[in-house]
Amino acid sequence: MGSSYHTDIKPGITNVEKHESLPDDSLHEFTAAEIGALAHLYRGEVYRSTTWRTRLDNTTNWAVAALGLAMSASFSHAEASPLPLLLIGILIVVFMTFEARRYRYFNVWRARARWLETNFYAPMLQGQGCNPGRGWEQVLAKDYMEPRHHISMARAIGRRLRRTYFWLLTIQALAYLGKIAIHPTPVTSVAEFVQRASVGPIPGEVVLLSGVIFNGAWLAFALVTFHLDRVAHGKSKRASMG
Repeated sequence: MGSSYHTDIKPGITNVEKHESLPDDSLHEFTAAEIGALAHLYRGEVYRSTTWRTRLDNTTNWAVAALGLAMSASFSHAEASPLPLLLIGILIVVFMTFEARRYRYFNVWRARARWLETNFYAPMLQGQGCNPGRGWEQVLAKDYMEPRHHISMARAIGRRLRRTYFWLLTIQALAYLGKIAIHPTPVTSVAEFVQRASVGPIPGEVVLLSGVIFNGAWLAFALVTFHLDRVAHGKSKRASMG
């Protein structure tokens, strides 16, 4: 109590800096009406986060269904082309991009609800009351007055990649390798395996190398964005949303 806070909200992190002392009467305790308003605000943020979470699930379901169709088409008979398993990788990336965009919106509502839980409800349940003065209410007010995404598109893609789409891309790659290894007959040599990987005029060496680069690049992207998340949040006590 007895301090004002300067709030600076940026896409990656929100900093709360205590910079000047004010008289104790500059802050007031929440009234019953204000506490009721915050309760309704929390319910609204939970509802919005739930709605956007459902949208995330829809995109994931589309990606899983598309991969299943591609595998069904390629493994339907021994002479079926493995090309659908290559093309589905591009479609999976498209779905991941759509989902990352939705995740940035979901993260706004989720972060606000979580912010209220940790700074308003948790202290109240611990018997510390729900009085302002620790800076959290200024962070939340700033986020409403100047709304913006809390994380970048790259970090959003990285989160969805690590939690869902890395596994889909792994299954896609294994299915493709399995297809050319067993159809039309089990492969008997490395040279035959490489020859089966060819697509039209594109040599098998180029196709396989492109696959390694494609999946390796996404693995590197997942690791880099994981590091960015760690740097943004840090190991100290957080004064941030998102």
